[in-house]
Amino acid sequence: MAFSTIRRLAAPLALAGIAATPTIAQAPAADQTPAAAQPETAQPRSVGPRQASVAPGMANPLGIPDSFTIYGSENPNERSATAIVNGYVITGTDIDQRVRLVTAASDTEVSPEELQRLRVQVLRNLIDETIKVQAAEGLDMAVEPAEIERTYQQLAAQNFGQNPEQMDVYLRSVGSSPAALKRQIEGEIAWERLLRRNVTPFIDVAAEEVNGVLERLEASRGTEEYRLGEIYMNATDENREAVIQNMQRIMQQLEQGGSFVAYARQFSEATTAVVGGDTGFLRLETLPEPMAQAARQMQAGQLVGPLEIPGGFTIIYLIDKQQVLSADPRDAVLSLKQISISFPAGTGQDAANARIEEFGTFIQSLRTCADAEGAREALGATVVSNDGIPARQLPEQLQNILLNLQIGQTTPPFGSAEEGVRVLMLCGRDDPEDTGGPTFDSVMSSLEEERINKRAQRYLRDLRNDAFIEYN
Repeated sequence: MAFSTIRRLAAPLALAGIAATPTIAQAPAADQTPAAAQPETAQPRSVGPRQASVAPGMANPLGIPDSFTIYGSENPNERSATAIVNGYVITGTDIDQRVRLVTAASDTEVSPEELQRLRVQVLRNLIDETIKVQAAEGLDMAVEPAEIERTYQQLAAQNFGQNPEQMDVYLRSVGSSPAALKRQIEGEIAWERLLRRNVTPFIDVAAEEVNGVLERLEASRGTEEYRLGEIYMNATDENREAVIQNMQRIMQQLEQGGSFVAYARQFSEATTAVVGGDTGFLRLETLPEPMAQAARQMQAGQLVGPLEIPGGFTIIYLIDKQQVLSADPRDAVLSLKQISISFPAGTGQDAANARIEEFGTFIQSLRTCADAEGAREALGATVVSNDGIPARQLPEQLQNILLNLQIGQTTPPFGSAEEGVRVLMLCGRDDPEDTGGPTFDSVMSSLEEERINKRAQRYLRDLRNDAFIEYN
């Protein structure tokens, strides 16, 4: 199993991808108060003389009048305890700041109802995080502050260059805080240490199993394997309907632009949650049938769910797919010439169609990439050379067309009167080399990781059962 906190935390950041599982129980400094905790409009509430007066016979040391008005909340939620885990207090501020890491990645406004449900889920995650940190401390494996700070600095460098202060400013600007993220880092490092000590040493994979997998892979050469994102939730007969409703609401948020990585890290109960739900490449035969059937029909970037599978429900997102033990044609590096024409403002449809037809006729006359330069003079076109373009970085529709072209051939014209019409001419292609497939060691590592993940779920369940948790 790859125990890399940096790799996990630095998943496509949208900074909310940082928002992972569990959290901080320290009250922030005054300048760190989360935006979510501040009322939009302070409503004055009157306090009568008897409420404000001091006890009989005692002087008023501050000279406060008997009658005054309080503006804002008398008992702010961010200072109140929400849960106590083995004596450790999780406050409303902890929840607010972690929620802000999730919602900061969404392009849409989160409804008050959805925000409340997210707070409930985040509280569960914070409880798990606290349990992990306490378990590590109990085994004399506490994470040192210097290690947390080092990881935080590395994250800042990855996402904000060499200026960690910018990450501090960003976190506070979205209503979170550096302390909240550092607490999350502490929880993930603590969990890695626990697994390395109490789970990993007891995982055993036989050489015969590895050889069996390699033989099956060879027999499957050329078939497709899929890289998915997953958000999984356990379900029982008692909570089935509630889980379905929760998953449907998550789907709505994702379809409206919510970050899949952020929601997977906060909501998913699969062990892939820590890496944003990324399963890595796998064959459909290893998946529950509902997931396999859905994945076969999906295109890259498509989202499907919730799907009922043994034990609960899942939402899946197709990240990518490739052929087993075969070089992926989309890894080819292309040299292209882009030939484009534009239309003056106010060009009518008939005039635009005539110019497009003229453009298409000229393109059909081209035989080599050198001929493309003639489009400048003949049509007033723009000709741009684009070298070293990986095919997989292009829109999927163009990928399929370009990978079937011969050198000197062009795509059909595409575009619009508003954006211009263009073609791509293939001038060169470096095809990818066959990597030879997985090695014995890589298959061994994959099988070990799968078993560690399953054992980790049981381990965390046992830690939860042993914990004393009070809710307020």
